[in-house]
Amino acid sequence: MEIGKIRNVAFISHGGAGKTSLVETILFNAGSTNRIGSVENGTSVMDYDPVEIARKLSIHSKVSSVDWNRFQINIIDTPGYSNFLHETKAAVSAVGGAVVIASAITGIKAETQRVWQFADENELAKIIFVNKMDKDRADFYRALGDIEQSFGVVPLPLFLPIGKEDNFKGIVDLVKMKAYVYPSEPTAEYKEEEIPADMMEEVEKWRTRLVEFVSETDDELIEKYLEGEELTFDEIKKGLREGTISKQFIPVICGSAVNNIGSKLLLEAIIDYLPSPLEREYKVAKNIDTDEDFIAVPDEAEFSAFVFKTFIDPFAGKLTVFRVYSGEITGDTEVLNTNKGKKERLGQLFLLQGKNHVKVDRLVAGQIGMVAKLKNTDTFDTLCTGKQKVKFDSVELNEPVLSYSIVPKSKEDEDKVSSGLHKLMEEDAGIRLDRDERTGEQLIKGMGQMHIEIVVERLREKFGVQVELKTPKVPYMETIKGTAKGQGKYKKQSGGRGQYGDVWIEMEPLPRGGGFEFVNKIVGGAVPKQFIPAVEKGIYEAAKEGAMAGYPMVDFKVTLYDGSYHSVDSSEMAFTIAGSMAYKKVAMDCRPVMLEPIMNVDIFVPDDTTGTVIGDLNSRRGRIGNVEPEANGQHIRAQVPMSEVLSYAPDIRSMTGGHGMFTMEFSHYEELPGHLADKIVEQSAGE
Repeated sequence: MEIGKIRNVAFISHGGAGKTSLVETILFNAGSTNRIGSVENGTSVMDYDPVEIARKLSIHSKVSSVDWNRFQINIIDTPGYSNFLHETKAAVSAVGGAVVIASAITGIKAETQRVWQFADENELAKIIFVNKMDKDRADFYRALGDIEQSFGVVPLPLFLPIGKEDNFKGIVDLVKMKAYVYPSEPTAEYKEEEIPADMMEEVEKWRTRLVEFVSETDDELIEKYLEGEELTFDEIKKGLREGTISKQFIPVICGSAVNNIGSKLLLEAIIDYLPSPLEREYKVAKNIDTDEDFIAVPDEAEFSAFVFKTFIDPFAGKLTVFRVYSGEITGDTEVLNTNKGKKERLGQLFLLQGKNHVKVDRLVAGQIGMVAKLKNTDTFDTLCTGKQKVKFDSVELNEPVLSYSIVPKSKEDEDKVSSGLHKLMEEDAGIRLDRDERTGEQLIKGMGQMHIEIVVERLREKFGVQVELKTPKVPYMETIKGTAKGQGKYKKQSGGRGQYGDVWIEMEPLPRGGGFEFVNKIVGGAVPKQFIPAVEKGIYEAAKEGAMAGYPMVDFKVTLYDGSYHSVDSSEMAFTIAGSMAYKKVAMDCRPVMLEPIMNVDIFVPDDTTGTVIGDLNSRRGRIGNVEPEANGQHIRAQVPMSEVLSYAPDIRSMTGGHGMFTMEFSHYEELPGHLADKIVEQSAGE
């Protein structure tokens, strides 16, 4: 395969726009499948996971390599729902171009804006496919307006629709100035005809606009255009390619994926107007020996590749999907994983066609391939031959925004839960598994409600593990605001040797974050030295249960200043108990209060919902830091108590019609208002 004849393209958009359906028609047209798969009927080649079939949506990015007119096009079909956009962000890091699917019905949604931003961050050239032209309320020209307004770009139609909604039957090619009329059967070929007479005025207007923009890509073309000469077919195609790759404009195609209208023309446009690996700015890595930049020139350097996706197959085991950036590789070759510093032996190499794997002898720069059963390699790792030890930058993903406590339904499943979740984490870089030391809960963290629900479904489907999800406990803490002194005396005599320990302590508050400090001020041996650590242990252990509601006590200092002992009956255990008794008595005299965790929340919302979201944050006891304008909306930074945003994800979607997005991270602890603390104390007393 010549590197110049490779195209790597991500299909991106919001969920439900028709990405997977469009890929299915492309696979059929390219001869990779003998029928057009359907998401609705569960026959899709790309969405083959049982959970994807059941829910009729894409969860993971999938790769499919197709051959078209002696070109190899590697298509990555990406998820479009907000819970799974971390998959899309990883996918766009491995391609040189993007096809953005816009719905002719709903236009541009928030998720499309987000994935467009991912494409911009990776400097991808783009083509837009306006889909669902055959549906009720479909409007191509309204979609063009949405594109221009949402992205601030020049949408340049290459085709115009013939008819609309139920009467949509074909498209006019503004480059060739021909009409393509499609039969009702989606697997049949279109017929080339003359442009309908009643469309000629509209066609001439858009053709003139296209030629104007194309001519501006080259000095010779603009000169020829200004002199009134016609641009040739080849000149228009050359200008379209240059303008697309340089991002002067975005070519727009229209069609219907389910009716197979426009998908062949999209394949041609990908070849004609999106860059090959030779034309895209070469990916930069770091030489880990010299710390110098390494330019991954496709056809010159040693082999280097970046892993952007991992699958766990119940039969084949771990499947590693990677993009080759330089050199070439054959099977049964030893490579170095520079992230882990370990060598791996590559086995049989494959190209992917959705769930199908095609054996190949070698992979060259620009190709996307797969290998099975690598032991030490994870998503976002770099593989190279080792002659030049290089490492590509990882993909920075947002932190998960929603947590649940995960509890096995049976004790027999406890070990399976941990094992299964760790395997799912290899596949899904958006999952986190933590144990909250303060509450003892095992927490599953994900990008949203649907994401976590699907993790639970896949645990059941893949590993036969049943779990329950519970809202996690808020990790409150306790502290003190005053100073007090008191005694803890433990004396027990019930036949035989007795127990005796006696201590006097002073408790006082420390600044926030001060933890626990123990000071020994015993003089004259009132408490023997060997028993002093036992006193500290008794206080430390008792403080884990707090003084008010059973939450850990923090940020306090204890001074041991007096006590007494018995030469026979005193022991470490007696002084441990005495220390605990002293803490419990004195803590209640030190004006104990409760502390709550405060979160930093970053929110992006559309302009028209900013007031609603800010009002809601105020009702949650939030403090607005600042509000900054951004493209198509506002960026709100605020601090909000954790207890108020445990289930914020569905709320923000509801308030913003699905257009709001947020990230959240822990900031600090603050004193909980008294009336709320009283409720928690009452609840703990009733448990």
